[in-house]
Amino acid sequence: MPTATYAQVEPAATSAPVEIVAFQHNGRLVAANLEAGSTATVEWASSLAGPWTNTWESLGEVKVGADGLLDVSVPMFFRVRGVGATTLPATTTSTPSTSSSTETVPVIPPSDDYLEIDPSTGPSTSSATPSTSSSPETAPVAPSSGDYLVIDLSAGPSASSYPVTYLTAVPAGGWTDEYKTTKLVVQRIPAGSFTMGSPSGEPGHRLGGDETQHQVTLTRDFYIGVFEVTQQQWERVMGTWPSSYTHVAYRDSRPVERVSYDSVRGSSAVADWPANGNVDADSFMGRLRARTGKAFDLPTESQWEYAGRAGTTTALNSGYNLINTTSDARLSQVGRFLYNGGIDGTPNGDSTVGTAQVGSYLPNAWGLYDFHGNVWEWCLDWFGTYPGTVSDPKGPVSGINRVARGGAWDCAAHICRIGSRGLCRPDYGCLGFRACLPQ
Repeated sequence: MPTATYAQVEPAATSAPVEIVAFQHNGRLVAANLEAGSTATVEWASSLAGPWTNTWESLGEVKVGADGLLDVSVPMFFRVRGVGATTLPATTTSTPSTSSSTETVPVIPPSDDYLEIDPSTGPSTSSATPSTSSSPETAPVAPSSGDYLVIDLSAGPSASSYPVTYLTAVPAGGWTDEYKTTKLVVQRIPAGSFTMGSPSGEPGHRLGGDETQHQVTLTRDFYIGVFEVTQQQWERVMGTWPSSYTHVAYRDSRPVERVSYDSVRGSSAVADWPANGNVDADSFMGRLRARTGKAFDLPTESQWEYAGRAGTTTALNSGYNLINTTSDARLSQVGRFLYNGGIDGTPNGDSTVGTAQVGSYLPNAWGLYDFHGNVWEWCLDWFGTYPGTVSDPKGPVSGINRVARGGAWDCAAHICRIGSRGLCRPDYGCLGFRACLPQ
């Protein structure tokens, strides 16, 4: 398991044991064997190093139920303090449960075909045979820079400019809703090398999907979205609400999920990556560039995977591999997929079904969210066979389909692995994305 654990128990001096029963779905912590009616302090942080705060929705002084259970929603890294019942020494860490769900799930036939996204039927849910084998898990390496760039979109689609500011750390109150709706935040990622793709023995590895492992070096730092672009962020730039999940109480911070590659960056001959890095003026990126003076774009496929892995080599960026390739509790910790809310795709449902509000699950070691599930994300590249060892790859020079990464709310677990690849025609309006800024 990774060295960066997500749950910390800071006990009081009493005798009965405390048990972290589950950390599941969209950030739900359940702790058992507590004193009924007692009070616990639940706090969160963007890393185990702190600083710790309780400024998140219902956190703070939380009452334990008559059944001895504490049940509360939590973001990011969390700890439970003063719970009044434990035999553990102070500051012992406890990791989320990794037991598999006992629910019955459909058996999905194996396929070695590429994972192609058809907007009329939704993403494919083909699956390899489940495996319980696991490759060694690696502790992630933190980036050398923690700088953030924040774009203020609050002036809306008619604005002539969007103010840009820089932060050297996550705000004291965390990434509040404004950073998911009327502001857009991207984080600086350091240049470096990594192994892209997945090993053939990884549970869910797709032989026909060309996940062949190869060494990639990114020679320049870049910024990438801490979150997927949300519905309100899209509206603040483009003036439209194109997504399926339309419940007005939840849509603002849900990811936009019915936009085409062409609408994100353009379809004209002058916007033809990798021949050039131009975008059409009326596209999302075109408007963002004009109003910020900065060359925002989609990430390349290698930038996306490098940022998403955050130093890990496993199927999940929490440092774990899958135990079950259809429904897996480990995936439930880091993203929305078919078996923790996606199976009910009611368009006007709340955010416990369909897509989740961005940032609802655990981040990776670099503080980036939702690289597993929630929505498929466009990448710059044409889809094609991976090269060998390469620096700053741009993908094939031409193609039919653009790359999509990350899986989605309606996909089985193996499709949401960090190394899984998808493809889709650039004119199909059925995906989401996150912003990138090359340096």
